[in-house]
Amino acid sequence: MLEKRTITTDAKKCTGQTITVFGWVNARRDHGKIIFLDVRDRWGILQVVFIPNKEAYKVASEIRDEFVVCVTGTVNRRPDNMVNDKIPTGSVELLAEEIQVFSASETTPFSISDTEEVGEESRLKYRYLDLRTSRMLSNLTKRLEVNNFIRNWLTSKSFIEVETPILTKSTPEGARDYIVPSRLQKGKFYALPQAPQQYKQLLMVSGIEKYFQIARCFRDEDLRGDRQPEFTQLDIEMSFVDSDDIINLLEELMIEMLKSCYPNKKVKTPFEKLTWQESMKKHKSDKPDLRKNKDDKDELAFAWIIDFPLFERDEENKLTSLHHPFTSFYKEDEKLLESNPVAVRSHAFDLVLNGTELGSGSIRIHDPKTQETIFKMLGISDNEIQNRFGHLLRAFKYGVPPHGGMAWGLDRLLMILQGEESVREVIAFPKTQEGKDLMMEAPTVIEEKQLREAHIKIREK
Repeated sequence: MLEKRTITTDAKKCTGQTITVFGWVNARRDHGKIIFLDVRDRWGILQVVFIPNKEAYKVASEIRDEFVVCVTGTVNRRPDNMVNDKIPTGSVELLAEEIQVFSASETTPFSISDTEEVGEESRLKYRYLDLRTSRMLSNLTKRLEVNNFIRNWLTSKSFIEVETPILTKSTPEGARDYIVPSRLQKGKFYALPQAPQQYKQLLMVSGIEKYFQIARCFRDEDLRGDRQPEFTQLDIEMSFVDSDDIINLLEELMIEMLKSCYPNKKVKTPFEKLTWQESMKKHKSDKPDLRKNKDDKDELAFAWIIDFPLFERDEENKLTSLHHPFTSFYKEDEKLLESNPVAVRSHAFDLVLNGTELGSGSIRIHDPKTQETIFKMLGISDNEIQNRFGHLLRAFKYGVPPHGGMAWGLDRLLMILQGEESVREVIAFPKTQEGKDLMMEAPTVIEEKQLREAHIKIREK
């Protein structure tokens, strides 16, 4: 049966031919003795005509919106006064000979054709219906296109895609970890990765030299429009490079991707490059929006912000890493480590788009003694260093190349490129602002048996 299938948008090329289309009923209209069904599949909509002397007419008279059907018939040109120029198939229609109903549908909680005014809570609760809309389908299709371009482009540059573990070790460096209890190792826990940072550095020790991954990451932090508890990033790492090597490569990748996937976007090249000091002085921000017209969604003013401070102080005046503790620093600033650590410049850089940070990168520390010094400056004890980072320092004893890398937030990038206000619009099954999955009703209470097997007890208030 599937071998005979014709997608709706190909019907225009099949005038005079008998075809079979599969899909959902987008709309049903009775015009006297003639019934019209708009059948929708992933590619578009095709008008189907049912006339009384055809066997299929009776079936069509009982069909409602969102029924799943299979229709066979002849493709005819529409009368000139019935042509619809707004859709690709608007010049043809299908005269139905047979129709099969695969499944019926109850009345949907909102119209599939238009969800602009539908509340987000309802859209997320019935996400499988929301994903039927052309808006969401377009976002997911473009996401695939972007991912494929990135993957193919980096592969052509001799990068190796490596999948790193999801169950890993808790080494909190800012945001909270999501923790996973171990059933076999009583009282011990895995953590879901906030980023593959240490794994990709270990891959450089392994001699991979050029690594990338479209990686899933997890952070237990407060949410907002451009943030989710689980997200996707393009993660890369390279050996024997400096900051300019990474910046130039990723700028080329971004420009080539935009030319291929978003040819109508107006992109200023080369990307502007500002030191952190210059950006803060000129724009009062390290995420400046450099567009001339900030209301123009087709204008992607990119900027590189470089030479960030290595450290900053928190509200308790404690020294913390501005990016992360693996970031290297300017050799000429080493003398400031003791006397004025917040003045030390790092080999770190951010990519900013229209006032939003897309990602951060840096050249990493590859000397184990220097790395231990930085850990101690951050107030991490010797025991903590060994417990949290001993595996990394151990690997560094066996010959580690100078290396660096970067990660882009793909959800944020696609949100901006698609002209959306929230990353939830470019993710198939996102969480709410409170971190809930309304469709699956997660998180949920776990059965007592499962808790016992995981050696967990819920503490009463």
